[in-house]
Amino acid sequence: MQSTIHKIVARIRRLGDGRVFTSSQFLDLGTRRAVDLALHRLAREGAVRRLARGLYDKPAKDPQLGVLMPPVEDIAKALKGRDAIRLQPSGAYAANLLSLSDQVPMRVVFLTDGSSRHVQVGKLHVMLKHTSPRNMATAGRISGLVIQALRHLGRDNIDDQVVKTLRRKLSAEDKGQLLKDLRFAPAWVADLMKQIAESQRRKA
Repeated sequence: MQSTIHKIVARIRRLGDGRVFTSSQFLDLGTRRAVDLALHRLAREGAVRRLARGLYDKPAKDPQLGVLMPPVEDIAKALKGRDAIRLQPSGAYAANLLSLSDQVPMRVVFLTDGSSRHVQVGKLHVMLKHTSPRNMATAGRISGLVIQALRHLGRDNIDDQVVKTLRRKLSAEDKGQLLKDLRFAPAWVADLMKQIAESQRRKA
């Protein structure tokens, strides 16, 4: 037990403050039971913080703000690695990532090809929502983020300013990817993706 704890502590130190990790990342250092017991003990002692079942971090600290909560992206990355699933930001979170909304949602939704589940970290709610293969076809690509953000905003709430914002934000490579993935978007979203990529299409 002591040997497992020392090995886990050494690895966590190498990861650095602020990193989110799961118990499965330490299974090469001991049995499942030994790893779980070691992390439980470290959390009880305050050496690590238990964020949710099987999910931990070594919290970063700010001189003014104190102990910080980990970024949503780090939580998602840890869950993705633990469960060997794909994740696609959706809803208000997707819009925020693309600067289409200033609001940082406290309920973040990811589409996934894995099981639906809910993870609460402090006041933050991370929802994993199982969806169809079509919706996951563009997961991890800029086109997937754009599709989900536009669907969240809704056809009637999208104006020229939204199109201009995305034109400025996306690179030439990003715009090219939008054109490649038109078939995965609803027809009205595909039309908007063409408008966003219009300048790139003219240069091609």
